[in-house]
Amino acid sequence: MPDGARPDGALALVLHSHMPYVEGFGTYPFGEEWLFDAVLRSYVPVLEAAERMTFTVTPVLADQLEAPGVWERLRAFAERFRVEAAELDAREVEPGLRPACLDEADRYRSVLAALERSGGDLLAPFREAAERGVELMASAATHAVLPMLATDGAVRLQIDAGLRSHRRRFGEPAGFWLPECAFRPGLEHALGEQGVEFFCVDQSAHEGELDALAPVATAAGPVAFTIDWPTVELVWSLEGYPSHPGYADFHRKTLRGVRPWGIGGEPRDPEASRERARAQAREFLATVAERLARFRAERGRPGLLVFAADTELFGHWWWEGPHWLAEVVRGAEDAGVELVTLPEALARFPAEERPLRRASWGEHKDLSTWDSPEVADLAWGARRLELRLLARLAARDVEPARAERAVRELLAVQASDWAFLDKRRQAGDYPFRRVTNHAEALFESLDSPHPPGPRLRNLAPDLSLAPLLAT
Repeated sequence: MPDGARPDGALALVLHSHMPYVEGFGTYPFGEEWLFDAVLRSYVPVLEAAERMTFTVTPVLADQLEAPGVWERLRAFAERFRVEAAELDAREVEPGLRPACLDEADRYRSVLAALERSGGDLLAPFREAAERGVELMASAATHAVLPMLATDGAVRLQIDAGLRSHRRRFGEPAGFWLPECAFRPGLEHALGEQGVEFFCVDQSAHEGELDALAPVATAAGPVAFTIDWPTVELVWSLEGYPSHPGYADFHRKTLRGVRPWGIGGEPRDPEASRERARAQAREFLATVAERLARFRAERGRPGLLVFAADTELFGHWWWEGPHWLAEVVRGAEDAGVELVTLPEALARFPAEERPLRRASWGEHKDLSTWDSPEVADLAWGARRLELRLLARLAARDVEPARAERAVRELLAVQASDWAFLDKRRQAGDYPFRRVTNHAEALFESLDSPHPPGPRLRNLAPDLSLAPLLAT
């Protein structure tokens, strides 16, 4: 920060890393290749740029990144279908498209080299970032929308399994990410009982424009960090930074899957795209500084601006996103913006008492994405499965191994991703088939003389059924 600058507040960058369990369930674009692309395009490039920020790592993502054989499968996929494909296209496409093809090949090669140095440990980039001061947050076991669950036991199970996963892999977590920022009054007590100190929420539908720049105290103990949606929208909207016509068009591909065209239809210029991303990062920092200055002027104290977005936006969906993020980190001090992690913010910015409403960061800022007529069959089906399973467990007529398998199938059903994809019609019948297949496997686990085979082989390896059985 420039000498003599007044501390108007600080910026907390929070990136949420998540992928539903896809290993063994289909092929491109919704099978394990979906996970591979997120690693190659987002996780590794973004983590290399990460400093003084907070990352979430959902347990179900970590489960897949440490699954047996995943590195070998990812490497083979990347070498053939990403590096080789881009290099072949670079030799065959018209000259104007070659720089973008070579740019893709370069990123994939760089990521593979970084993973080779880590011995193929796909969780190593997260651990290495933590050693540089990046804070890692825990989350629910399979990214369930917690207000949608039918029982307190299921809520406790999602939280407990998530915390167990994080502690084994990364140590004590820096807070807890509520999937989809979905909150209902009372969840703070379930988090407080597990020792969680803070979580993030989106209250933008219920508060004034600058209210989000102050954390919220809860009677249960954990502090709620309210994300600043006007700032998030600079990136996360149809008119946001990633929509520039010069950026890579995610949907237009060559026959080999390379994306050398810009959104506007012209060949993408890699260097011009990088400079544009850096310019937008400086614009973003200027906006953050202005909002913090306004908050201090109106409230008489420094503000905390929490910017949160999905990690996968940066690189996977928005190819130039990692360059934008790197410039935000690099240029923050010159822009008079201090970067803080959420644990640092917890110690420095007093929380104020104000009500927290039922909300999410989804469409309409409510739970309709996961609980509406379009997805009612999925929503109510998941609740019925939960109640049926708890009734069977309460009767204590299920062998422990069968009970554990059935609970894993329930966890898979509860993932927020299936209703999200189904409501948006983004994946055909894939999400519906996933839910119905897991439901069938749940009942087979309980009652069939021939239980289903070893699918979900690495989902929730740290699972304990105790929270589900507690009264």
